[in-house]
Amino acid sequence: QVQLLESGGGLVPAGGSLRLSCVASGSRFSYNAISWYRQAPEKRRELVATISRGSSTDYADSVKGRFTISRDNGKNTVYLQMNSLKPEDTAVYYCNIGVSGLDYWGQGTQVTVSS
Repeated sequence: QVQLLESGGGLVPAGGSLRLSCVASGSRFSYNAISWYRQAPEKRRELVATISRGSSTDYADSVKGRFTISRDNGKNTVYLQMNSLKPEDTAVYYCNIGVSGLDYWGQGTQVTVSS
């Protein structure tokens, strides 16, 4: 069974930065792509960024140039560095990994950006 634990959320003013972390256990972490999603109140969950097993990356248009996803396979951890935060980035951020055809999610970490 795979477990994901996110941390690093908080309250920041617009223009500020946060770094989210997601620690994975129970999986051969380095074999899998990892993604960050977010869900704002009354909105659908949306894909924010993905990093492949080879560390190639992909981003939603809304965060390109501001967010950076990275991974440390030795620590079974994926990061999301978020800069130039905007109020519309306010959401619960979730880590996601697919293993053997199943999707696993963390419990999420709240990010709130004040205007």
